[in-house]
Amino acid sequence: MQNRRGHGRLRRAFAVAGAVATLVAGLGSLPAQATVVPHITHGDPAPDGAYGFSVKFTMTDIPRPDGSTYDSACSGALVAPQWVITAGHCFHDVNRNPVGGPPQYGSTTATVGRTDLADTTGHVVDVVDVRQDPSTDLALAKLATPITDVQPIALGQGVPHDGEVLRLTGWGATTADGSPVTHLQTGRFTVTGLDAQDVYVAGYQPSADTSACPYDSGAPYFAETDAGDVLVGVESTGPDCPHTGDETTSRVDTNLIWITGHLG
Repeated sequence: MQNRRGHGRLRRAFAVAGAVATLVAGLGSLPAQATVVPHITHGDPAPDGAYGFSVKFTMTDIPRPDGSTYDSACSGALVAPQWVITAGHCFHDVNRNPVGGPPQYGSTTATVGRTDLADTTGHVVDVVDVRQDPSTDLALAKLATPITDVQPIALGQGVPHDGEVLRLTGWGATTADGSPVTHLQTGRFTVTGLDAQDVYVAGYQPSADTSACPYDSGAPYFAETDAGDVLVGVESTGPDCPHTGDETTSRVDTNLIWITGHLG
């Protein structure tokens, strides 16, 4: 599950200012020989109990063309009781082509409502179906059972603007070659530009090189408003972390009709 520069589009880790524990947020599947996806580098550990909508995907026995398998991870966000939004490249076939339907892996679970993997709160639920957006690197993963005690994040409808500050939460690594973290990581970014399908962002706090890393693929970028958190983009790809360049995130507002059409 990688694209973020590897497998369909793995995500990189948020740079955790200072090198905080390796994040586990995810990218999709990584290159053939890799088993992790990027996370946030130079970011901060999320406060206990915060950002309950943040999701960690754990994938096992992902097939390679030579018949071998590997494990990987991705990140995402709960957008409805039974649906999680993430990067399309997190779910692919043996040739790393994004694909819908039941995940083609040994197992795929979503951890929801948990800030630290050692906690017993929250839920660990199987992913039973995937819907791929035909126009961009977005996917919706359907959970085996609805989650009713975690508030889904609201979907953004307005157009992002240059300079807007967004927060990212992810379970990716904290270095380009690290493993996924066991505690949710977070950082803040500013919007640097956009096109029809993507929002480009750069690190802002706690550091200018705060950035997504492997296993952060699919992680949510959201605006923190008086009315609550609002999803703006989903981690897709970017340079090796940490870096001060742009991250590419898939826009939510221009794909709202597709997203909401699958949440019923």
